[in-house]
Amino acid sequence: MKGDVKKVVLAYSGGLDTSIILRWLQDTYACEVVTFTADLGQGEELEPARKKAQLMGIKDENIFIDDLREEFVRDFVFPMFRANALYEGVYLLGTSIARPLIAKRQIEIANQVGADSVSHGATGKGNDQVRFELGYYALKPDIKVIAPWRLWDLDSRTKLLDFAERHQIPIAKDKRGEAPYSTDANLLHISYEGKALEDPWTEPDEDMFTRSVSPENAPDTPTYVEIEFERGDAVAVDGERLSPAALLTRLNALGGANGIGRLDLVENRFVGMKSRGVYETPGGTVLHVAHRAMESLTLDRGEAHLKDDLMPRYAELIYNGFWFSPERIAIQTMIDKVAENVTGTVRLKLYKGSATVVGRKSPRSLYRLDYVTFEADSVYDQRDAQGFIKLNALRMRLAKMARG
Repeated sequence: MKGDVKKVVLAYSGGLDTSIILRWLQDTYACEVVTFTADLGQGEELEPARKKAQLMGIKDENIFIDDLREEFVRDFVFPMFRANALYEGVYLLGTSIARPLIAKRQIEIANQVGADSVSHGATGKGNDQVRFELGYYALKPDIKVIAPWRLWDLDSRTKLLDFAERHQIPIAKDKRGEAPYSTDANLLHISYEGKALEDPWTEPDEDMFTRSVSPENAPDTPTYVEIEFERGDAVAVDGERLSPAALLTRLNALGGANGIGRLDLVENRFVGMKSRGVYETPGGTVLHVAHRAMESLTLDRGEAHLKDDLMPRYAELIYNGFWFSPERIAIQTMIDKVAENVTGTVRLKLYKGSATVVGRKSPRSLYRLDYVTFEADSVYDQRDAQGFIKLNALRMRLAKMARG
């Protein structure tokens, strides 16, 4: 295998698994390794990843640590939220939507440094291997992909720790024991999987959660918040205009403080198995509720229903890793066109785990009080409804007369 790879860009977190992968790549391919660490708002200090890479012999010019928070929310999270995307009706796709951005940046770095390969730390059982690699191939069809979990014999935690000790790879103390769950975090969400959660009957421990208080411990008085939208995207909270990442950060704080955004889900992975995951998406949950409320006031019925018809397909494309596919881009074009009129303000009440819409207004509103009022009006002739009903009933009347 040595000589097959000249230079590889590794998606590198600085954790145990990717540190082991770094050394394994060096040993297996005798290649130059470039590390890429993305700041997607996971809430962790990333400079230690630089120090670890340096300790393992990576040159400074081959260490990339990029703050992608604004790009993540602006170009990936917000377009997805314009579609109201929910996988299997409930999951806000927090892990899924981060993968195409990581893949995109890896390929950009590969082009910049002249690498012939990219590598990731996703396992052969999960969705992320598919998401990363579909992104790589969509953006650079001739790229070589190295997926160590599908190649090496380090198939247990014990073997990983032994490898780390043999190669003097620093191991965090809490990694020596069996962690109760694994996590993935970014500015949109944090997920928890594995170990204690592998039994779908087992309730998660309260001390597992990091982004929200329990609804029971949330404040006894509600929090009111106003979210302003322009062309389908949130642009301000309580009258203060914010950048995409800053806005989502603000909503995370408000939602988390009120116990909003927890989800316990058994989902269908693309690779074929079911898995149980627990998620915290406080700001995203608030944003989803507010966006649908804004659409209810500003979208034509046909537009709204067409979006709802397409949403499950769109969400599945993102979940399965097809962000860069022609069909996702085509659906996005329609969604963005419809979003042009989604402008206005939504007021919500946040209280003990729920986000409830209590007001909405828009300069593009299709709501007409003069048409819907129960008082006397001069714009709607109620007698018109008789012919409308008879025409819609005609096929059913004919069927009944023909079939008895």
